[in-house]
Amino acid sequence: MNATRIHADADGVTRFEDIAIPLEDAGQIGRLSADLPAGAIVFRETDASYDYDWHPAPRRQWIILLDGRISIETGDGEVREFGGGDVLLLEDTEGRGHRTRQLSTGVRRSIFIPIF
Repeated sequence: MNATRIHADADGVTRFEDIAIPLEDAGQIGRLSADLPAGAIVFRETDASYDYDWHPAPRRQWIILLDGRISIETGDGEVREFGGGDVLLLEDTEGRGHRTRQLSTGVRRSIFIPIF
């Protein structure tokens, strides 16, 4: 399974990294990853006007986008778009962080899973 990691490099500049989450055959129930650490689950909705200027992630966390579309800009100037079904690993808790803008109309839903 693929995910996008957003992290700060040694100079504090936020960057994207494509990562793969290994899955193993679990027979009839499909393919599963190993257990990953998590501490809670947070459900979130944002309005179409969501435009959050530069900010670091408040903590290490997974974000699973349920619907809608966003763009994220990192400190090196790269911009990527994400939508429903995309998985993000946010680890840029230091430095300038990233900028997020909602591209879709209407309410967008996502799930945050903090890593403790």
